[in-house]
Amino acid sequence: MTSETSAIPLHARGDVGPVATAALAILAIAVATIAGAWFFQLVLDVQPCPMCLEQRYAYYAIIPLSALVGISAWRGSPRSVLLLGLVLLWLIALANAAFGAYHAGVEWGYWKGPTSCTGTPVNFGSGSLLDQLDKIKVVPCDVVQWRFLGISLAGYNALISLLMAAIAARGVAQTAKR
Repeated sequence: MTSETSAIPLHARGDVGPVATAALAILAIAVATIAGAWFFQLVLDVQPCPMCLEQRYAYYAIIPLSALVGISAWRGSPRSVLLLGLVLLWLIALANAAFGAYHAGVEWGYWKGPTSCTGTPVNFGSGSLLDQLDKIKVVPCDVVQWRFLGISLAGYNALISLLMAAIAARGVAQTAKR
């Protein structure tokens, strides 16, 4: 590639395809997933446990990062920058898939979860503190509130995150070989 060619924006050369496609697909999946999580919480009143809320952090990182990678591809950023963005998306999604699988395992009783959100609640005695706690709906991490086809929301998060990781990895592979 000559310096003349590298000065031409990627979208003008036709190289934007794999990066923009991967970033847009990941963005769409992440936005739909977090919207679904909010729908379950706010409309269907399926309250998330602490681990469920922590799994959302990955989506809060993936959404702006995938948008940034897509825009960068369209604006002609260097291939190395675009590859770095896709690799970061891959790592975040893969880590979230592992966390979702861990949470699903806690729900199925395969292993113990963090003591901060599993097991029986501590009895603090009577009084105003107990009255306050009665008003708060605390969801333990080892209790499944919703399943579809035998899979909990944590399990679906693992599968969705694996899908996003696969899309990012495919985008990396396609971009690297060009």
